Amino acid sequence: MTINAAERAAALVGSRFRPQGRDCATGLDCLGLVLADHRIDPRHAPSDYRLRGEHRAALLAAAGRWFRRIAADKARVGDVLVMEPAPDQIHLAILTATGFVHADARLGRVVETPGSPAWPIAAVLRRRARQKRNPR
Repeated sequence: MTINAAERAAALVGSRFRPQGRDCATGLDCLGLVLADHRIDPRHAPSDYRLRGEHRAALLAAAGRWFRRIAADKARVGDVLVMEPAPDQIHLAILTATGFVHADARLGRVVETPGSPAWPIAAVLRRRARQKRNPR
């Protein structure tokens, strides 16, 4: 049985929130949650950033390495939601069958929130298919 991104995200619920956190044991922020969920080595992602201003554009551009942007009406379970909780600010979450999983700074942990996000959706990202290596 294959475990999908939404199931992996649900398994991270309860992890501690930590700004710029990249490790499930010490804490995750929303980018750390996406990296852990999609098994992306955090050394390949920005480590000193804010999810606003010029950092926002750089993070979204870097996401193109692992994700492709899709139409919001084509979103499916396991996709990454890029939400706008405030002007010029983003927050990332993983779409689940009943809501979304995200790192909630206010609650201090990763949570699953039922229903649709209250924030506008700026983009939906879907993991690019992993390329198979050419056997030689």
